[in-house]
Amino acid sequence: MTNRPAALLDLPLRLPESAAALGPTAILIPHPDDESLGCGGLLALLRQAGLPVSAALVTDGTMSHPNSVRFPPQARQQLREQELRRALHELGVDDGNLLTLNLPDGAAPHSSAQPGFAEAAQRLAHWLQQQQPQTLLLPWRRDPHPDHRATYALAQAALARLPQPLRQLEYVVWAWQRAAADDLPRPDEVQGWRLDVGPVLAQKQQAIHAHQSQLGGLIDDDPAGFQLSPDMLAHFAQPFETYFEALHS
Repeated sequence: MTNRPAALLDLPLRLPESAAALGPTAILIPHPDDESLGCGGLLALLRQAGLPVSAALVTDGTMSHPNSVRFPPQARQQLREQELRRALHELGVDDGNLLTLNLPDGAAPHSSAQPGFAEAAQRLAHWLQQQQPQTLLLPWRRDPHPDHRATYALAQAALARLPQPLRQLEYVVWAWQRAAADDLPRPDEVQGWRLDVGPVLAQKQQAIHAHQSQLGGLIDDDPAGFQLSPDMLAHFAQPFETYFEALHS
């Protein structure tokens, strides 16, 4: 594997049993597969502890293979949502209350000045009020992908509409591969830790495997389409996940 940012690795390791302290949990997913890569182990541990987990998918996922003719946009959207539902089942998560915002992949709005942002934030706030989680999992605020940052911004707008604050844990996906110095946590900004997910690592790997369209071979008529790299997959085969929590709300 390539070198990893020390700021994401040199963190205390918490036991699997600590996951139960998060209580009922909701997760915001920028694209199908982010849930399995970033926090599939935590989701499995929460369900193992008998805690409810609810999920919201932010984008339509269609830009992974934009030139495919065999899988036009609607078919890509349906395929990726089906893969997400299979992955959630692998992790023990009920997909019956899955919220799909269907924002444009690669161009999710990231501020109230952009069309669709306020409506999506309101839908998200309403969903959170229905689900009543104690903890919200969301992408790291400066994860180097525009849709991940947009998801974080949408989350903050939705949370501002709620009567009570939620505990927020930020998970890492693209920062492992693409982080510039400014993308990494700043001093006194967040508390970080790693979670031992060894006991459920096989479940996490099965959930990642459910996203066949991102592993290559399934959508075979777009040579320039996205594919999870061996290096990235090797990182997410490690028996820990990394989380950050703001020091000041």
